This record gives sequence, C-alpha cells and structure tokens, in this order.
Amino acid sequence: MFKINPYRPGAGLMPMFLAGRENDIEEIKNIFEALKYNIPTQSVIYSGLRGVGKTVLMNKFYTMAKEMDLFCEYVEIDEKKDFTSIISDTAQEFLKKAGRKERGKPFMQKALDALKSLVLSFNPEDTTFSLSIQERELYVTRSYERSLIQVFTSIGEIAYETGIPICFIIDEIQYIKKDELGALISAIHRANQLGYPIVVIGAGLPKIVKMLSDVKSYSERLFEYKTVGSLTEEQSVKAIIEPARKFNVEYSEKATDRIFEITKGYPFFIQQFCKIIYDVVDGKYIGTELVEENISKFFEALDSGFFKSRYERCSDMEKAFIFSMVKCGKLPCTISNISKNFGKNGKSISPIRAKLIDKGIIYSTKHGELDFTVPEFDGFIRRLEEYEEWKR
Repeated sequence: MFKINPYRPGAGLMPMFLAGRENDIEEIKNIFEALKYNIPTQSVIYSGLRGVGKTVLMNKFYTMAKEMDLFCEYVEIDEKKDFTSIISDTAQEFLKKAGRKERGKPFMQKALDALKSLVLSFNPEDTTFSLSIQERELYVTRSYERSLIQVFTSIGEIAYETGIPICFIIDEIQYIKKDELGALISAIHRANQLGYPIVVIGAGLPKIVKMLSDVKSYSERLFEYKTVGSLTEEQSVKAIIEPARKFNVEYSEKATDRIFEITKGYPFFIQQFCKIIYDVVDGKYIGTELVEENISKFFEALDSGFFKSRYERCSDMEKAFIFSMVKCGKLPCTISNISKNFGKNGKSISPIRAKLIDKGIIYSTKHGELDFTVPEFDGFIRRLEEYEEWKR
C-alpha cells in the first residue's frame, strides 16, 4: 500500500512545515518592502552549522522575492563554479527584464560596458563580447574590484529608475575566493551609498563572519549578521507533529520529548528521524516504543550518509587531526590540546587545520579553539572502528 511520508530530509528540501523561522521571514519581508519603495537596506548574512536549514531559508526568501515582484537570483557557490560568470549572467538577465521598460533604456549601454569590463578583467581571453583590440585593451586594464563596482552601480541605477529592486541570494558564500569576496563587499557598499535598491542575502558556515571582516573591516557595518541554530523544544515539537497531523497521525508527548532529546533540535535530524519512524508506523499513533525501536536506524542513516560523505573527503592526516579533536572529550577544544593528542606541535599541524577549515569540516569558534561544522560529528567519529584503532 502506497503511503505518503510528510518528512523531507535532504539538502535544502523545503519541509512541509517550516518551524521556528518566523522572525527571519518577517524581517526579510520588511527588507523587500523597503526595496520596493527604493529604500536601500543592509544586506544580511546568515551563518550556521550544516543541517540547521540555511538553504531552506534561502529558498524561502527566493520564493518571497519572486512573489513580491523583485528581480531575484539564487546562487550556490562551490569550489568549481566561476563566481564572475554567475554575476555576469545574472546581471544580463536583469538587463533583459529592465530593458522592457522605457525608463531603463537610456542606462543600458553604461551597464553593458560595465559587464564587458568585469568579464575581461577576470578573464582577458573571454569571448563573450565581440570587441576590437583597442576596446579589449581598455577593459583589461581595469581592476576586477572596480569593474564589479561599476556593474553593481549601473544595474542599481536601472533598478532605481525602473522600480525593479534586485536581490542576490548567495548560498555557501564561504567558497567565494578572497579577491571576489572583497570586490563583492565593495560593490554592494557603493550601491548602498548611492541609494540603489539592491541587496545581498548570503548564507554560509560560521567562519564566514570572520572572512568578511578580514577582507573588509567595514563589512561589520555593511551587513546584518544572523545565526541560524537548532530549534527550541517548542519549535521542534511543531516541526515533528505538524506534517503528520495533515494525515491524521498523532504523536504522544513522551514521543516528541524523546525525538527532541535524540535530535537536539537540528532540523535535518528531525526530518530524518521522523521519516524513518513514519515509514514503519502502522496506524494513526506514534508512541515512545516506536521511537525507541528506530533510534539505531536513525544513527545508521546519518552515519552512512550525512556524516560519512564528509569524513571520506579527508586524508589520513586530516582524519588523525579529527580524531585528536574528538579525544579532547569536550568541544570546542583548544589547539594546544589537539596538538598534544596528535603528538605534534601546533605549527606542524597548522596546514592540516587550514585544509579542514577550507573543506568546511571544522571552524574556529574563537581564537585558539576549534569545533566541527557538522552537529554531532564527534559522536559519529566515536562510533568508528578506525577511531578505536587510532586510540590504541
């Protein structure tokens, strides 16, 4: 018999009931309303661990922007994607839309010139635009940062004149290269100074806050920083019961208490655990007995997918670094304790630490302390035979 399962664990999949993010949604809605009145606002950066629902939020904001008739593009950055091409393509799509309005036409050539400059400052061999030798030499001599500023201010001017606000939603923002990130900060800063209705909403791992500050010190004033964390117990209960309620399936209070205790309120964990439970429920009631019976299946699912995929990206030396972190017992742990467990001094393990940070496995909670970007990752490591062998 076919049964619809209302829980949706996955990378960025929208749950049937989005719990605990009402304030964030309302705040972004107010930002979009301000932009429609040509009022520039602070850009917003959301940071948090893996599995807390940052991408779900970004997708929700994208849908809201479209419904409110903003020009909005969702961009997910990774190490392989060319950020400059993404921005260039997005700007061209905006110009197509704005070009249909008479008030935007007088500003089109200026914006196209800015795009040519951006593309060629990044890659002089690019053939996106047909240019003479003289034009190509002119554009190539311009700096990348200056070119991106010109793109943002020129499309921002068109946005102001046509009444079409622009929103860039950038997910996994920690993967933007340092020079590109610096140029992006400068570009949005200048567009804001000129009063143009253009905003960036970004999401990334906790290290992004320090990254932005290191690249441009004034980014602390340019962006509003928000932390996306695990759900409270009340919010978690709603995330658990509301999807099932649509199919007349109820949980006992003790069952929801136990699910919260096991998942610690992490949205992805709740979706994963409840999906497993719902798959085997026979009837319209879920009690603690059914929850207890499926705890091992829940951890097996996390270990074979959510945790393992990240662990297997690590070299043997990186795994040893991770084991040394877990051996500290309590997280976050100090670099000095990690060094002691590793059996090497802090300087010699610094390159390994840097690689793990770049891979998004660990992050610095504060000076001299590290933690995992994936919640409960230390529990996964403790369940590994490799870790037990390493300890011996």
